[in-house]
Amino acid sequence: MKFNSGKLLFAIFWLAVVCASTFAQKPPGPSSPLYGGRPSSGDPSTGLPVALRDVRIEQKLNQQLPLDLVFRDEAGQQVKLGQFFGAKPVVLAFVYYDCPMLCTQVLNGMVTSFRVLPFQIGKEFDVVTISFDPRETPALAQSKKKIYVDYLPDRMRAGAASGWHFLTGDPATIEQITAAAGFQYRYDEATKQFAHASAIMLTTPEGKLSRYFYGIDYPARDLRLGLIESSANKIGSPVDQLLLYCYHYDPATGKYGAVIMNVMRIAGVITMLGIVAMLLLLKGRSPAAAAAKTGGAAL
Repeated sequence: MKFNSGKLLFAIFWLAVVCASTFAQKPPGPSSPLYGGRPSSGDPSTGLPVALRDVRIEQKLNQQLPLDLVFRDEAGQQVKLGQFFGAKPVVLAFVYYDCPMLCTQVLNGMVTSFRVLPFQIGKEFDVVTISFDPRETPALAQSKKKIYVDYLPDRMRAGAASGWHFLTGDPATIEQITAAAGFQYRYDEATKQFAHASAIMLTTPEGKLSRYFYGIDYPARDLRLGLIESSANKIGSPVDQLLLYCYHYDPATGKYGAVIMNVMRIAGVITMLGIVAMLLLLKGRSPAAAAAKTGGAAL
């Protein structure tokens, strides 16, 4: 069998570049005091404005969401939350649709990642967006959905139209779902607005909370790896499995960071493959072939 040393060396070089970039990545920074990733060592409200003292996100990883709660979808139909679970992992976001600032940034961060993900809404995962303002209507939810579905590429819009749900609910229902997810917010009478933190959650197909991603920027890599793990590896490729070996989810920061020991193991394997490839390459250069190139005769 003819050995193609060039292709093997190219593959080894590519793997080396991937691992080198993984190793060089800086670890994620500390979490904000508004998020409950790290164990609290004191009064979490110390130093915060009054309007923010009850505002935080408390991680409740592996806890079951109450899927029997009833909301209204963007068409005004009563729906059980459980209708959107069961087959695929779900991206869950709490916003209010008339929010003038932060909620729009959360939705913008989501749709920006969705545009470049190798997975598609409605096919590999679904999205559930819930308004925590009980005054908001399905008509407002519908207009917000249209804005974000239309922002997706044409090839993604059909799936998003059926797989991205914008829900509204009554005060009691909203209180139950936000409490279950650890999303704590507060209405500020002075500004007539809601004070809240920003994050999205991932759940398993069964509705158990599996990942929290903080802020308004959700790297497609982190979202991709989180969806794969939330699906129990039912979506993704062998390359994704290699990335999951190199990266580990840190609940304290809500990000994926490099696992140094695993990276070093892969680097060791690549080094061994490089040595084997060089030996095979040298072995392929027989004395007769070398003599033919120089015009001499083998002894």
